Amino acid sequence: MQKKMTMQKVNKSEDEWKKILDPESFRITRKKGTEQPFTGKYWNYEEPGTYHCICCGSELFSSNAKFDAGCGWPSFFTPLSDQNIETQDDKSLGMKRTEVLCSQCGAHLGHVFEDGPEPTGLRYCINSAALNIKKENHQD
Repeated sequence: MQKKMTMQKVNKSEDEWKKILDPESFRITRKKGTEQPFTGKYWNYEEPGTYHCICCGSELFSSNAKFDAGCGWPSFFTPLSDQNIETQDDKSLGMKRTEVLCSQCGAHLGHVFEDGPEPTGLRYCINSAALNIKKENHQD
């Protein structure tokens, strides 16, 4: 029987998160905030690379899955791995949405909607302030 590897969860106090995150990233990832549309550093960013959780560094999305949804936030049609994200119902603001969280540290990333492109039909609408990109290195 093969053992399933489990990731070590990242648990920090609110004060610890405040020390390592800028105020905007803290508000969004730890307090479930949202950045204004068309203002985040990655909403129209097109460099190739891998998007990581700003809180714990977990790999979340590939630039190959990024598309312009016209909504003002970085949008992806699939995560790198379903194990790196979690979803839960979000009934805040009088709406029913599906919240996207980092499975490693519980950071609020954004929401997922069922109006994305093929092949998944999903649109992961993610706050730039919840992400860091590691650019691909190209050798000429």
